[in-house]
Amino acid sequence: MTATVIPSSSPSGKAVGSQLIGSGSPRMQTVGLCVHFEDRSALDDICLDFQTGETTSLVGPNGAGKSTLLRCLDGILAPTHGEVFLDGQPLHRPSPRVAYVPQRSDVDWKFPISVLDVALMGRALRTSRLFPVPARDREDALAALAQVRMDRYAPVQIGALSGGQQQRVFIARALLQNAEVVLLDEPFSGVDAPTQALVLQVLDDLRLAGKTIVFAKHDLTMAERSADVCVLLNRRVVDAGPPSRVMTVRNLQSTFGGSAAFNVESRPAP
Repeated sequence: MTATVIPSSSPSGKAVGSQLIGSGSPRMQTVGLCVHFEDRSALDDICLDFQTGETTSLVGPNGAGKSTLLRCLDGILAPTHGEVFLDGQPLHRPSPRVAYVPQRSDVDWKFPISVLDVALMGRALRTSRLFPVPARDREDALAALAQVRMDRYAPVQIGALSGGQQQRVFIARALLQNAEVVLLDEPFSGVDAPTQALVLQVLDDLRLAGKTIVFAKHDLTMAERSADVCVLLNRRVVDAGPPSRVMTVRNLQSTFGGSAAFNVESRPAP
């Protein structure tokens, strides 16, 4: 048995900032999104479209608002101003249609929970936990773990795994949720090369199945090579569009200032 993946409609356009090239409506959209923490602005007037069957990378320095934006897209953080829309409907709380994979540093790895139970959390928003876990859910969870080569670790406590293995389990949880939108916060950080390759393959399979993928990444090369659309973010959107157009010296300097080391000679001027 394999974890079920239900294809959605194919993409009909590309997102460039808040403008669409094509006639299709975005799967997810932010309009005038602002987030303030007391007197500090974390996000300012974020207007973005995320298309069906498209992978978007969020690129920016630490503190740029990437994680904050992902939490707003997931519905776990309410914006100060503006709205998040999912298929044209306002999103005000977590939805089973949206899967969120947090940064590893945000997870309590000492919590006494097994690998299988972590994967089963992918069904938590769709089913009641007042009753025992159905056998079918356990079978599907094991199948999702098998997709990321972690099924043999099902009874192991999640904190006993390596960083790469932990990331694979959280990807399995997202697979089991069978969401239409998959959000990932630094999914390649601190993991080994085989895990990076496996995660990239899983994300590409999801994209081909019609899912909308959004991930945060500070590695410019990885973000450029593994996404259809790149959003350069530093509390506001510096630019958004195809990586070949967006990744210019001027845009990167506007996004990172002097905080990032990149080979400016290898990148085109705007």
